[in-house]
Amino acid sequence: MVQLSRFAETLKVETAFDVLAVAKKLKATGKDVVELQIGDSPFPSTRSALEAGIRAIRDGHTHYCPSPGWPSFRETIAETYSREFGVRIGPENVVVTPGAKVVEQFFCEAVLDPGDSVLVFSPHFPTYGPNIERRQARAWYVPLRQENQFRPEPEQVERFLREAPRPKAVFLNSPHNPTGGVASADDLRRIADLIRGRNVALFSDEPYCHMVWEGRHCTPLEFDGMLEQCVAAYTFSKSYSMSGWRVGYAVTSARLADVLGKMINTSLSCVPPIMQLAGQAALLHDAAERDEVMQRFRRKVHLLVEELRKVPEVRIIPPAGTFYVFPDVSAVCRRLGIQSHGLAMYLLEGADDRFGVACLGGECFGEAGRGFLRFSCAEPDERLIQAVQFFADAIHRTDRVAHYLQAHPRYRLAEAA
Repeated sequence: MVQLSRFAETLKVETAFDVLAVAKKLKATGKDVVELQIGDSPFPSTRSALEAGIRAIRDGHTHYCPSPGWPSFRETIAETYSREFGVRIGPENVVVTPGAKVVEQFFCEAVLDPGDSVLVFSPHFPTYGPNIERRQARAWYVPLRQENQFRPEPEQVERFLREAPRPKAVFLNSPHNPTGGVASADDLRRIADLIRGRNVALFSDEPYCHMVWEGRHCTPLEFDGMLEQCVAAYTFSKSYSMSGWRVGYAVTSARLADVLGKMINTSLSCVPPIMQLAGQAALLHDAAERDEVMQRFRRKVHLLVEELRKVPEVRIIPPAGTFYVFPDVSAVCRRLGIQSHGLAMYLLEGADDRFGVACLGGECFGEAGRGFLRFSCAEPDERLIQAVQFFADAIHRTDRVAHYLQAHPRYRLAEAA
């Protein structure tokens, strides 16, 4: 038998897809499940994107294209981005990617060497750690605090630069998954001032750039010198409901864009032209449809927050962005003696034989997420209300909680917690 690498043996995955698989399996047996576990849009892909994808197939765009992206698509991205975010870029600053997630890996390959330190604000997206570990670099985790609206604190960046061994990169995610926190322009300006001119790269993960519910979306690229030190990642999955198309892009300096293009070339060849032409049509024609859908998401978020506020023992702040709600359920967990992800799995598997709610425990996003749950809003409004009402009732079915913990002891809350 072939011995696996140490990395392969310890590889951690995005738990949302594991919970998705459990939810689908239970639904196949006839159980009614409200699926709030994964960050996928419940809406169809935008109209022009659908039409352009079909047209691209009929027109024979089924062959290779340049690795950095279809030239007209890169030009459209650059023009749209410059207009929307006020950052002047050209197509040489754009690399087309299969969604935003892979940009993390290419960023790490581009800037990290073994032993480098990377600042990660936590709770954090679960693929950050594995991509850092691929390079044998070390993640330096610092907590995001609910009392600070889950915004990144520049003081933590300053401490990282001062104390971490070989500080080389900072990971930012705003609007933030899973908390819904949004970095302010002042937060980003102060962080940019701290790293400007240093041998420190910034990865700015911005898939939710059109889901800012308070103020406007800010990107670190707005600030002097950051185009040379930053790689920003975007996707069509959220804004245009195109998660299954797997199309996104990175914005950075021409030098780093060239490197990312080479990484696409040596790993993926290219993003399929069909997907790129669909994305280009979305940018050119679907902004109004996109904005209308974003407002529907905003109303869903508000509804879910208001429903959760009715549940005793739950502490919640409205997310400033994203379509996630991240309530503090630590009081419930302490009373029931269950970890927060155990509580999430209990709601799905154990609270009722015929009905369940799929969500994620905060520890799926690192130790800093313990005591929280993440709910997405990817269901009809009446199902969101039904899910919270079920949650409020299920946390008082103590006999079923005890039975679930007996069958799943790994979810027991340690005495020290």
